[in-house]
Amino acid sequence: MNTAFPTVEHEADLCVVGGGLAGLCAAVSAARHGARVLLMQDRPMLGGNASSEIRMWVCGAHGDNNRETGLLEEISMDNMARNPDKNYSIWDGILYEKARYQPGIELLLNCTCLDAEMAGSSIAAVTGWQMTTQTFHHVRARLFADCSGDSVLAPLTGAAFRVGREARDEFGEDIAPEQADAKTMGMSVLIQARQEDHPSTFTPPAWAHRYSREDLLPYRLPNMEDETENFWYIELGGEGDAIRDAEAVRDELLRVAYGVWDYVKNAPENREKNANWRLDFLGILPGKRESRRYVGDHILTQNEVRAGGAFADIVAYGGWTMDDHDPAGFASKGAPNIFHPAPSPFGIPYRCLYSRNVGNLFFAGRNISVTHTAMSASRVMATCALLGQAVGTAAAVAIQRGTTPRGVYAEHIRLLQDLLQEDDCYLPGLPRRVSRLGSLAADWEVLRNGWDRPIGGADNGAHAALGQAVTFAFAGPTRVRELRAVFDSDLNRAAYPHELGRNMICNRRLGLPDAFVPPSMVRAFRVEDESGRVLLQEENNWQRLYRAELDAVVRELRFVPTATWGAPDAHLFALEVR
Repeated sequence: MNTAFPTVEHEADLCVVGGGLAGLCAAVSAARHGARVLLMQDRPMLGGNASSEIRMWVCGAHGDNNRETGLLEEISMDNMARNPDKNYSIWDGILYEKARYQPGIELLLNCTCLDAEMAGSSIAAVTGWQMTTQTFHHVRARLFADCSGDSVLAPLTGAAFRVGREARDEFGEDIAPEQADAKTMGMSVLIQARQEDHPSTFTPPAWAHRYSREDLLPYRLPNMEDETENFWYIELGGEGDAIRDAEAVRDELLRVAYGVWDYVKNAPENREKNANWRLDFLGILPGKRESRRYVGDHILTQNEVRAGGAFADIVAYGGWTMDDHDPAGFASKGAPNIFHPAPSPFGIPYRCLYSRNVGNLFFAGRNISVTHTAMSASRVMATCALLGQAVGTAAAVAIQRGTTPRGVYAEHIRLLQDLLQEDDCYLPGLPRRVSRLGSLAADWEVLRNGWDRPIGGADNGAHAALGQAVTFAFAGPTRVRELRAVFDSDLNRAAYPHELGRNMICNRRLGLPDAFVPPSMVRAFRVEDESGRVLLQEENNWQRLYRAELDAVVRELRFVPTATWGAPDAHLFALEVR
């Protein structure tokens, strides 16, 4: 290695490589559970495909009340409260602060992982190059988590991985191709536009492609009246090497994207109706869907997705359809993708999140141990965030218990599940184990049933009038150390216009209102003892999961909601004391 540049040495319990939503959630969850974490990210900001560099909105499970909670909902609620304009600079800042100001995390931005050292079948250290400081960073850690998307540690460590589409017969997947190949889904550059109250013009660069309506029919015709238009179908690269060809694919994608916007603004049929739309953003960094996928102790398949993924070691879930894209992308006149049905939710097992042959390697994101067809459902970012939180929590368990990723599966899987559920991660089919300290009136016992969201026809919650107390009664003086509550964050985003229901917006139509905290959220409350002494008072909550230390000896504890963000009463899904 060139010694002209300095090398900084680091020691950590867990080194996370990659700072998209999966890597961010892995790092934060591990640190919050006591691990010393180093997060190495090769970009100047966190968020990956969700960041301001690429600007794909965060998608996840379909269906009523299936929205992903845990750290992702925490981030989403911060964004609703602090980013009413859905401004990407503020969004980037929210993601940045989650890592930069989380105790226990050392954050290295603009740092590319380029080497790894092995000790037998385990990773001893990795090295990154930080371009802004012209410094090498050498990181020794007990555990590593590859959340880079492209699985950069696979070729560096010899970890088993796959690329491309499996043959139909290998796993009995009827939507797989008859013959295996190395084709993948492609990558996209996204466009964002804003609608104004006056016309604007657009002059395309000379190197942009030119398109007519006939060129774009029938599947890729832009529609600025469609509130879901985000130009995802500007996609290429699936027929080559998604990693080695990335720069050349980017160049061609830019020619396509500028050509598509030229059509939106300048085609004769569009000039008048799109006159007031102005280009706001055209990404220069493509968002990638697929490249290397690790091989773990289990490979999730299409048929397991279809069956609902009822695994004993469930640690996350998906709920996107098996959304398989044509590798030819924009170069094809055929449909850009096919939505193969998948249930929502479907479980994802822990055994898909650690390496089969590298003993201390986790992974989370689109690169987990799945077939191509299963990956077409598990790759979306909300699912990736859940996978990251599972990996970070598992790493903390492994550190605390002195074991390996596989050892967590063998000996501590229920502990891992308990910790995830305690942190408000929903595990379909597995009720959360709750504290029974104190007694509640029968009307409130639903708050301790182990299901912290509506499921099917059951609300699994209770409504309390503002000022009405929910009372815990104890047999005698009892030390109460903690309160845990889960409020209603409107998982269906029913209170929002369509664009505001997502984490960010794409095209900003004229008159779009500001984002806001869900009206159903409990904003203010107090906790008091039997004498009316206030032990805790909260005036400005916007988070679904609320935990607070109390450390008081009481005979009775009263939770009294006093305000919401707009709803007439308080809606709670869980309330317990420890």
